[in-house]
Amino acid sequence: MLLQLITVLYVLIAIAMIALILMQRGAGAQAGSGFGGGASATVFGSRGASNFLSKSTKWLAIAFFAISLGMAVYASKTARQGTVDAKPDLGVMGQPLAPAPAAPAAAIPTAPAQPAATAPAAVPAPAPAAPQQPAPAQAQ
Repeated sequence: MLLQLITVLYVLIAIAMIALILMQRGAGAQAGSGFGGGASATVFGSRGASNFLSKSTKWLAIAFFAISLGMAVYASKTARQGTVDAKPDLGVMGQPLAPAPAAPAAAIPTAPAQPAATAPAAVPAPAPAAPQQPAPAQAQ
């Protein structure tokens, strides 16, 4: 239950960081233009929104990395304890192999017996073909 709450907090911090980073001014933009930057009577004071956004982003990043580190330590400890106590469920791959049934000797086909290897018999060379003569042309 606690791990689920920490995971939800982790996701919310990540979303808040994304939003704050996108709201920050770029290299040529007006300081905190979305929050009326430059005016002394703003919600964020005379310093403007840029200082508030950068400090908020810094603290959210610190919380994000602290939670990441804590979750990694927790996961490594539970993984180490889990391998000692119980076997992982491998399903079909974890079942022992059944021995194959032996086939009866009569069912196994055998190769036909061949005579001992002897020198190959001489094969006579084919006779040369007689030259063919053209057929006589018929007169029409």
